[in-house]
Amino acid sequence: MTTEIPDIVIGRLPIYLRELRQLAREEKQLTTSSHELGRRLGISSAQIRKDLSHFGEFGKQGTGYHIKYLIEQLQQILHLTQEWPVALIGAGYLGHAIAHYNGFQHRGFRIAWVFDNDPAKIGVEMNGLTVQSIDELEETIQQNHTKIAIIVVPANVAQKITDRLVTAGVESILSYAPINLKVPNHVHVSYSDPVVQMQQMTYYLQPPNSR
Repeated sequence: MTTEIPDIVIGRLPIYLRELRQLAREEKQLTTSSHELGRRLGISSAQIRKDLSHFGEFGKQGTGYHIKYLIEQLQQILHLTQEWPVALIGAGYLGHAIAHYNGFQHRGFRIAWVFDNDPAKIGVEMNGLTVQSIDELEETIQQNHTKIAIIVVPANVAQKITDRLVTAGVESILSYAPINLKVPNHVHVSYSDPVVQMQQMTYYLQPPNSR
């Protein structure tokens, strides 16, 4: 079913889930509405209703959405009813920060392995994990049926690492490498490049020297 739904819609579902969890933590109410979610997220209520309608009817007119129920439904849609182990490739400064990031906890993901090719990093403990040699990548991925990986490596080796991950069975990759990766159709890649994101932001800014 998800293959018929636009990626941009799928991309908004985690945003809805995050805001619903925030509402649940506030413990002020049991229900919410598309208007309230839209106001909090800066998304039109019509867009929210349209996005959710791809997956069924989760609310009632006049009463809105039951927060806990909608959280459960979104978790099922996003396959977050289980914990996904994640392989992290790259134990440099950014990799170190990702390995220590507590935001993965209780959100469906767990950094389970860290790999690097630097002898000085191999064997070092990183947030309870021992950095493994990149030579152990395929065997570890295959033995543990790992489907998700994060790559934090230089651009000149990112494609090679990606090819190895795909061959080993990884189907979802979050890449911090500043390069567009080539993958088969069944593999999904998401990119996080702070420079590109800031370049998008500067479009809306007036350069200081032009004032």
